[in-house]
Amino acid sequence: MVFEEVDDVRSDVLDDASGRSDISSVSSGSSVADANNKNKIICRINYKTPRRNKKHITQIFVATDDFVHYSSAPRLGTSTSQFNTSGSGNSTTKSSSSSSTSSRVPRQETSSSRRMAPDPRGQEESGPVGSIIAGHRISLNVHYDNDEAQPAKAMGGEVTPVEEVVASTGAIPRNSSERSSGNKSLGTPDDHQQDAQKTTHIDQEDGQKITHIDQVIMEEKGEIEKESLESSVPSSSSLSETRPDTPETTSAHSATPEPPHIQHQATTSPEMFKSPLKQIEYLNGPDQIIPSDCIKTWEPSGSVKLKIGDHGPSAHTPVSVPTLLKKAAEKYPNTNALCVKRGGEWKNITYSEYYNQVWIMAKAFIKLGLQPFHGVCILGFNSPEWFISDLAAIFAGGFAAGIYTTNSPESCEHCAQDCDAQIWVVEDQKQLEKVLKIRGNLPSLKNIIQYSGKPTVDGVISWEEAMALGKQQPDSELDARLRRIAINQCSTLIYTSGTTGLPKGVMLSHDNITWVAHANCINADFHAGKESVVSFLPLSHVAAQLADIYITMYAGATCYFAMPDALKGSLGNTLKEVRPTRFIGVPRVWEKFHEKMTEVGRKTTGVKRSIATWAKSLGLETSTRKQRQDFSKPFGYSVANAIVFRKIKAALGFDRCELFLSGAAPIAPDIVRYFHSLDIPLTEVYGMSESSGPHTISMEKAFRFGSCGLTIPGCYTKLDNPDKEGNGEVCMGGRHVCMGYLGMEDKTNESIDDEGWLHSGDVGKLDSDGFLFITGRIKELIITAGGENVAPVLLEDNLKAELSCLSNCMLIGDKRKFLSILLTLKTNMNLDTGEPYDTLTPACIDWCRSVGSSAKTVQDVLAGPDVNIMRAIQDGIDRANKVAPSNAQRIQKWTILPRDFSMPGGELGPTMKLKRPVVTQKYSETIERFYEG
Repeated sequence: MVFEEVDDVRSDVLDDASGRSDISSVSSGSSVADANNKNKIICRINYKTPRRNKKHITQIFVATDDFVHYSSAPRLGTSTSQFNTSGSGNSTTKSSSSSSTSSRVPRQETSSSRRMAPDPRGQEESGPVGSIIAGHRISLNVHYDNDEAQPAKAMGGEVTPVEEVVASTGAIPRNSSERSSGNKSLGTPDDHQQDAQKTTHIDQEDGQKITHIDQVIMEEKGEIEKESLESSVPSSSSLSETRPDTPETTSAHSATPEPPHIQHQATTSPEMFKSPLKQIEYLNGPDQIIPSDCIKTWEPSGSVKLKIGDHGPSAHTPVSVPTLLKKAAEKYPNTNALCVKRGGEWKNITYSEYYNQVWIMAKAFIKLGLQPFHGVCILGFNSPEWFISDLAAIFAGGFAAGIYTTNSPESCEHCAQDCDAQIWVVEDQKQLEKVLKIRGNLPSLKNIIQYSGKPTVDGVISWEEAMALGKQQPDSELDARLRRIAINQCSTLIYTSGTTGLPKGVMLSHDNITWVAHANCINADFHAGKESVVSFLPLSHVAAQLADIYITMYAGATCYFAMPDALKGSLGNTLKEVRPTRFIGVPRVWEKFHEKMTEVGRKTTGVKRSIATWAKSLGLETSTRKQRQDFSKPFGYSVANAIVFRKIKAALGFDRCELFLSGAAPIAPDIVRYFHSLDIPLTEVYGMSESSGPHTISMEKAFRFGSCGLTIPGCYTKLDNPDKEGNGEVCMGGRHVCMGYLGMEDKTNESIDDEGWLHSGDVGKLDSDGFLFITGRIKELIITAGGENVAPVLLEDNLKAELSCLSNCMLIGDKRKFLSILLTLKTNMNLDTGEPYDTLTPACIDWCRSVGSSAKTVQDVLAGPDVNIMRAIQDGIDRANKVAPSNAQRIQKWTILPRDFSMPGGELGPTMKLKRPVVTQKYSETIERFYEG
């Protein structure tokens, strides 16, 4: 069902319903005062219309003075009409209070004829559903006459917005001025191990009071039965038996807490019907779902409709990030959650301590000025403080926003302004200096916390000082923040570069994150409470956040932090100490492993070399069989495993590892085959920030060389506008699709269509078994071997601005270790054919003279080459590199091509746009020379 707001207010009454063959009975609306003297109107309609072999459905209209919720009935295709009825009926409601005594609401009977609103089943999809009774807003709950409710059906695997069951929202609308502490939220660390499930109570003395909208009446064979709609929400126990026993699955998200008592002044005057609509807050978090029909948003406080399926992983019960951590702390209180080496020794933080520290830092953030829907920018290498800051920002109702440590101050400024960051958490003095440089341009900034070393700048507080501040604060404000959290609102921002070069804030909801963690733990057969990983990839990247923070939390795994110089050589030592059970690296990491191992292999001679060659052939044969779902071992495998494979894995720290993944960028097929030959089944995972990380994944049990795997269960893949060979744009659908780009309506609509499909910009094809192969890129975005996203146009334009002699340039670096660039000089052109000449333009000649060169043709420049021109171009590249967004986006090598790009040459299109694939192929040898040696 979908909650909708009804804005119009009329003084309608029920009409006679005679003549409607699909109505069995109607109880007319009656105005009664509850125990708090709050007027309400109740009526019930029983439809005989069959649906899925149901005898009829029952609709309950509940109109109260302060409810804005409206739950739509299923559209059955009937036409909108007025109908009349007379006679008596009954209505039964259920209320909640602190008492455990239950009673039924007395039936309300009347003989007066009233005018009824149009049948909501026949409303147009685009119009408002429902109506107003006697000037009040109404709420409609629907349930089918059957033992279990029927959730909406997904259509053919497509991502069609699935209507949410009413009880799954758990949202209670509240007057903003009528707040109460009676609605308990997540719970403090002191009581977080208590049972989170609450039982809805019914107070006999307060029987007329309706304090929760999720009420259903079922009638069959003349017997009235009350039942909760929560049965229509697929429970965690209905999923695959392979699902691990994790904290989040053993206890579903927190049941609806006790609703607060809402006090109203006594009045029965008709004047109350003329009161304006009141501002509504939803205070039943953190696991509430705010009513929304939107499938995308760009507003900071926006909410989206969850794409909950009716079976399988997509039907998994939604849960918030705070609840996910709370459940982990309850189930694994003494299990090490985080381990970091300091002073040469491993320091451990248990899940109970983890939750406690997040709670304290969240209170500190609030005290330091963090407001809801504002950012906390985190700039530093992976550490427990990074994790705690990220989660504390979410607990406090803000946005966690990771920033790449290689970002320039200007890039940091853009991200901070984009998310209205009020707090910065930095690692050390080096990162602090970036923030201090731009602090004057950040009007929203309130405080800076430094978590490594002692701050030496006034106004910057240490991590220890922030924790001490948090401990001094009461829990009440954080409780209030948690009550306002909704699963379908934004929790985290992932900043990534678009084709224009400006970072975009990808909005990920609580459901995006927690559902992806659930789906991947199930799909990859994680062992609850027994897994260990090493965190070393940049946490500002979505892959690292999901793998290191959330999947570990879901599975009760232990996360070990690598040293800051991990990618400079220390990672190998950490792996051998930790011996992780799961490992994901970017292609550059696997390439470094490959380079070192092949170097050792070249030094091996004689018998050892022959044995290694023989063993690798068996390893490759084993992998080839696995691709055919043949898991038998070739003859001699056990010997090869004992004398070669086991030793290699132990030397790398992979002797316990069950999953070897490469992500963030495509990896060369020969690298993949090399590791398979060593019985290390390296596979690829494919996704993007906008898909909350992984969308497809290859694993040892299902992979193809060259493929990025099968679509993760619960996700959907569509190829848009495929060509004759089946190549089309890869579109993604499911609960992992992001909410949108923060503050960017146009960009959001470009990436996510009106049906909820995320357009990746990648070209791919699916084989007969559903394996996805990426064959190209629609976007011009470059992804380096290190996983860095680089927008080439921005860097190219910056360089041309520095060097007026340049005509065209094309950045190289996709799947490469570093960036290089092809340059062309401005030359004269044949006006008839459009072909470029060798002679330089007058403007280019003047530039040459300004740098001390007498060159007049391209050949003059290349012959020798001209030292003055080469030095001047290098100086221009150095200036451009200084304003690059990060170190990874600096140009390291370059060359001048002998001819300018042109339409006749094929490098330019009709609109003079650069054809990058043509240039790449045409100058492939030149490009490869950049990366030799």
